[in-house]
Amino acid sequence: MEKIFKLKAHNTTVKTEIVAGITTFFAMAYIIFVNANFLYMTGMNKTGVMVATCISAAVGCLLTAFLANVPFCQAPGMGLNTFFTFTVCFGMGYTWEQALAIVFISGVLFLVVTVTPLRKKIISSIPASLKAAISAGIGLFIALIGMFNVNIVTAFGQGEAGAYTDLGSVTKGSALLALIGLILIAILMAYKVKGAMLIGIIAVTLIGIPMGVTHIPETVTMSGIGTALSEVAFKLDFSGAIGAGGIVAFLTAVITFAICDCFDTVGTLLGTAGNAGMLDENGELPGGDRALIADAVATCCGALLGTSTVTTFVESSTGIEEGGRTGLTSLTTGILFLIAVLLAPVAGIVPSAATAPALIIVGALMIKSVTKIDWFDFETALPCFLTIAMMPFAYSISDGIGFGLISYTIIKLARGKAKEVPVLVYILSVLFILSYILLATTAVA
Repeated sequence: MEKIFKLKAHNTTVKTEIVAGITTFFAMAYIIFVNANFLYMTGMNKTGVMVATCISAAVGCLLTAFLANVPFCQAPGMGLNTFFTFTVCFGMGYTWEQALAIVFISGVLFLVVTVTPLRKKIISSIPASLKAAISAGIGLFIALIGMFNVNIVTAFGQGEAGAYTDLGSVTKGSALLALIGLILIAILMAYKVKGAMLIGIIAVTLIGIPMGVTHIPETVTMSGIGTALSEVAFKLDFSGAIGAGGIVAFLTAVITFAICDCFDTVGTLLGTAGNAGMLDENGELPGGDRALIADAVATCCGALLGTSTVTTFVESSTGIEEGGRTGLTSLTTGILFLIAVLLAPVAGIVPSAATAPALIIVGALMIKSVTKIDWFDFETALPCFLTIAMMPFAYSISDGIGFGLISYTIIKLARGKAKEVPVLVYILSVLFILSYILLATTAVA
């Protein structure tokens, strides 16, 4: 392990890395079932998607472990799977086979970007203040995920501004159990107990049994794995994808998938690593370039297996906060995803109420990045605020980055400081604006 992952150089141990990997897996395991539920709506075999989710997540984690040696883990992303289902399939009229082909092509496009100098230029072009804002925004975003998962915060109704949010029923069920877990983990962390999050997750899972929140499965194995996977794997319809909705719709879907995957991953890497002190003196993550390559390859593999875009999970921050610093963390998570192919019901024992407290606490830890932002300089303050606010409000890391870059560019131009904006930031701002216009046009059509 020392030879492969250089544990001593990263000031970590095998035990710490394995605990971090287990913690991350528990925080991510919900995607096995949630992803299958979303893609099932398009006509895909639910069990097949569950198997594809587990295998593609394992591929992404293992690639990240051995190629990049960083503690970030991957799986089919939330947000990207809803875009796959509701926008590409239901909105644009593509079949799920054609949508998988679009995901594969977007993965290839992302891979091309990651293996060229453009990848490094994208990361280095993002202003330092926005990098700090990305970290804080991800903190709020991941906390909101935890709160939504257990109905501490709920969405209800539908108005012109979208769904309204409200405080959930916090005195019963999952919400109450999550709050108990939040207090428990907070106390353990205040006492600086090693493995506080993992201990909390296990304790809350056990407490949830008499409360009726933790459910023991009737079976521990998933049946019909091979047959189910064959229903969704290698079913990509490239010719239909290109011709079905016209070239504009096709390019809109491909570019949107690629942009979201790219900036979700870049944002997660920079934000989480920055909060954990893992960035170098240039504000870059050592091995981050190879992590992006791993992400792109995993997306292509995931599409072939039968699932939507694979991306780097913000829930990786739970393992990093437990001390994970090398690829051994992601290797552990990847192995657990492979085991989940056979024992998915066992992975489902851990309720959302057990992992939500960890996500909320990570949010509290990451919000400290706002102290690195000069709030008295409004040229900096507004783009940073929009970056932070749009991530939870739009439920998207990439949209937060997009609004931050666009507002930063416009304000600098209006102030006559065009030369202070890197050329690539201009290009990225235009790409984000075009993607929003194309998506709006496609939706109307």
